[in-house]
Amino acid sequence: MTEHLHTVVAALRQAPGFEGATAEDCTLTRLGGLTNLVHLVEVAGQRVIVRIPGEGTEEYIDRAVEATNAKAAHRAGVSARVIWADAGSGVMVSEAIDGIETMTPALFKSRAGSPARAGKALAKLHNSGKTFEFRFELFAMIDDYLKLLSTKDATLPDGYHDIVNAAEPVKEALAAHPAPLAPCHCDPLCENFLDDGDKMWIVDWEYSGMNDPLWDVGDLSVEAGMDAAQDRELMRAYFGADPTPAEEGRVVIYKAMCDLLWTLWGLIQHADNNPAEDFWAYATERFGRCKALMNDPAFAGHVAAVKAG
Repeated sequence: MTEHLHTVVAALRQAPGFEGATAEDCTLTRLGGLTNLVHLVEVAGQRVIVRIPGEGTEEYIDRAVEATNAKAAHRAGVSARVIWADAGSGVMVSEAIDGIETMTPALFKSRAGSPARAGKALAKLHNSGKTFEFRFELFAMIDDYLKLLSTKDATLPDGYHDIVNAAEPVKEALAAHPAPLAPCHCDPLCENFLDDGDKMWIVDWEYSGMNDPLWDVGDLSVEAGMDAAQDRELMRAYFGADPTPAEEGRVVIYKAMCDLLWTLWGLIQHADNNPAEDFWAYATERFGRCKALMNDPAFAGHVAAVKAG
């Protein structure tokens, strides 16, 4: 952990109240993160999270927007308090939440009630009345990521543009009945959910913005690898009742569309030589899953239900 000690402490010293922190005062624990350097720091009887952005992330993340939205998410009662954030460097220091388990797909299966707690947390965020900066626009982001990839040494999986074209009916169905926008996380990886057994907390607001709220529900289902029973538990808790065909259809549509978008994100990480994992495998796995869902005979029915409203 000493390899990052001085970097993390230097970042922490910028936060109010921690100006005098020294390396000798601090105990560090490295936390997860695909693109960023994230540590739990214990210092002077306090526990805080220090996040240092990964190289290249400034190309596609607005750190000022992230900080504003993270603070709004705290006011909504679903996220940790931001102690200090630098919109220039993107360094962020926030309170650590005690007594939590950082979620994974396996934990969403083994921790009883966790899909329901996640559904309630998302509903609390979406219904909070808060306004996030940035408008998360799926198809515009796909275009933006494609443009960014065109500037890099990157190869798209075979058939990617064909699937984008095949998504036109999806685009039309969503446009026929646009959902009221809500403050959304937009990147609900399992690891961004922290469970204390009674309540689920949500962290990491890098991609957050105003969005169709069912994006978060569909994307979480994909990230957690939820089966049909977990999906039912998630949606019943989220809606407070069984979903309508149109509501379930939107969730299924976004399962496919999140994989379509994050395929490109993975390719950007691959082109940037991000060593966190094999991002080519990440991207091709997501693309394969997207194709499989869109080619499922039931998918057209879900699109039709959304279009019918």
